[in-house]
Amino acid sequence: MRSYFAWIAAALLAAPAVAADHPWLSSPLRTQQPETYFTNLRDGDSIETPFVLKFGLSRYGLAPIVKPVDGAGHHHLLVNRDLPLDFTKPLPFNDQYIHFGKGQMETVLTFVPGTYTLRLLLADHKHIPYFVYSKPMKITVTKKNEDVDPKTLIQPGVAILEPRSGEPQRPPFRVRLHASGLNVGHVDIQDKGVGHFRLIAERAGAPTERIDLVKGLTEVWLAPPPGNYKLKVELVQNADQQVMATSAPIDLEVPR
Repeated sequence: MRSYFAWIAAALLAAPAVAADHPWLSSPLRTQQPETYFTNLRDGDSIETPFVLKFGLSRYGLAPIVKPVDGAGHHHLLVNRDLPLDFTKPLPFNDQYIHFGKGQMETVLTFVPGTYTLRLLLADHKHIPYFVYSKPMKITVTKKNEDVDPKTLIQPGVAILEPRSGEPQRPPFRVRLHASGLNVGHVDIQDKGVGHFRLIAERAGAPTERIDLVKGLTEVWLAPPPGNYKLKVELVQNADQQVMATSAPIDLEVPR
């Protein structure tokens, strides 16, 4: 079994760099390690179920479990479980290791009242984990609403979670994206229903900018020129380039 420190070194070496596919794509000011995280729940929160839990991912892309894809994987939700001791073995399939092998970015929690510790872990197409995970998060479920059908909480669509509309941004700044009820994946995955994010920025008197995140990224850092923009995101099906969903635009100001 590889040592803990060997796995850290391997993860850092394998971490995908920001591809220079578009001049606006940048890197964070500080070194950012690859990680998974929850975008709408924090440690210590109390919730009622059913609850839609959303996933985020830094410096890696998503890819459904169709074939190997460098720098990409799929999420796993660990429930009341620590990280595995051996990162060379595939993760098990049970209620404490929940797999999202289609490229999902969310799930609906249906826990009964109680206290739970949650954590995200990214793994490859064979369910062998990367050293890419979230901090443990403890939550309390205060009530389970039996009259709510979990399926009704998932409405297909895409959204820009960050930045918020109207907030001035000094580059480079982070853009976090989300897909609900839809599957996200590296462009190498050509299965029907799998798509990648495309950012569209419009500015008066300038050409429209389109940034295709073909590596399955769900988060990027941008450094656009100063100006006022309308920014939106699309999910584009990999197989035929058809737009599967489009977000509402946000107002983006980049000061001089």
